[in-house]
Amino acid sequence: MAEHHLRLSSTLVSNVGYVRPNNQDSGLAGSHVIAVADGMGGHAGGDTASTIAIRTLSHLERGRQRHENIDSVVETLEKSILAAHDAIVGKAKKERQLSGMGTTVDAVCLVRGYWVLAHIGDSRAYLLREGQLIRATKDHSYVQHLIDTGRITPAEAKNHPQRSVVMRVLGDFDIDPHPDISVRLAHPGDRWLLCSDGLSGPLEDDTIADSLRGIPDREECVQKLVNMALKAGSADNVTAVIGDAALAGKRGLHASAARPYSGLQTPLIGGAAAGALASIADVIRRPVVSAPPLAEDISPAQKAALLLSDRELDDQPAAAQGVAVAAPTDTVKAPDQLPDINRLQKGQQVAVPQDEKPDEPVADTSEIPIVTKRDGSVATDPSNPIVIAAISKQREAADRDLHRRRRHERVRVLVGILLFLAAVGVVGGVAAHWTQSQYYLSESGGYVAIYQGVPTNLFGIRLSHEVDRSRVAVSSLPANWRQQLANGIGADSYQEARQHLTTIEEQARQAAKPTAGQNRTQDSGQTSAQPAATGAAE
Repeated sequence: MAEHHLRLSSTLVSNVGYVRPNNQDSGLAGSHVIAVADGMGGHAGGDTASTIAIRTLSHLERGRQRHENIDSVVETLEKSILAAHDAIVGKAKKERQLSGMGTTVDAVCLVRGYWVLAHIGDSRAYLLREGQLIRATKDHSYVQHLIDTGRITPAEAKNHPQRSVVMRVLGDFDIDPHPDISVRLAHPGDRWLLCSDGLSGPLEDDTIADSLRGIPDREECVQKLVNMALKAGSADNVTAVIGDAALAGKRGLHASAARPYSGLQTPLIGGAAAGALASIADVIRRPVVSAPPLAEDISPAQKAALLLSDRELDDQPAAAQGVAVAAPTDTVKAPDQLPDINRLQKGQQVAVPQDEKPDEPVADTSEIPIVTKRDGSVATDPSNPIVIAAISKQREAADRDLHRRRRHERVRVLVGILLFLAAVGVVGGVAAHWTQSQYYLSESGGYVAIYQGVPTNLFGIRLSHEVDRSRVAVSSLPANWRQQLANGIGADSYQEARQHLTTIEEQARQAAKPTAGQNRTQDSGQTSAQPAATGAAE
């Protein structure tokens, strides 16, 4: 089947959820590529990592891959993901507060009648085909390893204490960043769901399948899935992208000089990456729009009320429509540059490529005071002696205010230290008792050992001691296990610590065996290349 017979239409919703303080997920829904990235690494790190991944992948939305062969698109997709990894690592090295950040990635491209899927991490890609749900990815997680080795069941994995540990991600870790790549023949009616583990964690596959089958409208379907995940108790950010494949004629996919974006939807950017709309528009070289917000479960009538009618939008300028354009209005040269403007919800933002040279910056004069003279006239010229005197007084007042704030800050710090020292005496006894009920695995004399307590020091006092040492040499373990042992692998009991040690011993035996090279299989138009798994903590 030729590629021009199929068109990809997509949408996405990304929500911070009820527990996390900020949204570290990012998503892209376009006409050529859809993608989800689940960031990790703290308040700023996760945001930054997932945004870098989506911005790096967004160039695939230009659609040039339609004219390339499948192998070249596979190579381009893999190189793009590795480039995102390099960018994340580079930024983490430059900015220490971003150390340890990373992100998962799931991306699907439609090219010449085939789906090209890239996957790394524990986000998921589902394909609904002829009513049957296919989980197209395998989680690169510690609990998935335990499932594969028969240690736990899938049901037990949902509540496992190490369920947040991922074995492969992009980012500032000593981990293999190569994604799993698979290629399969595209069929009309195919429906993809890419989602972060904030959705796949609380929802069963059967529930996901019922929604994908039972709700044809993709906007309604993605809203329903995210709402269900939150109501099911998701403690994470929740992001979902739905992409539908449908038959389309050649004219519907090819642009003309008069209508450069004819037949293409405006790409949607969601989550943390929505804060980088302008830069993503420059990469794609087309307008982009922030994803619609999550609405609570609504009726069809309420849903229709959320959308402004075409007639209302045709009669009003963009500013009056509640749509923010994140670029100078004179860069929007034709209505066709914003083909989906009539379906935007209030509050969504639009960014267009910055084709023209930006204006020269205007000097900030907000610190220059306006002085009223005795005759009632005003003076704002900074060379005027009256204004100079006013500026001097203003600066003196600012200096006094700064000294006052610093003095108050020193007092607050001193009070805080005294309160802390008082609290230490009260909490110390309770903490000491609690620490002795904890266990963890770490290194001792070059071997893996079990410690009772917690892996930390308090005022120079070590809060743990060794209780058992194995014969597993730390040097024989993969780099990801060495990194986790350096931080300490926690356990709630000695028995659980022994179970972790058994798993590590098995990993050491497997690491000693030669690993199989990367391979690609093809089944019913599907090929795959999956690198060997390594590990990291989310």
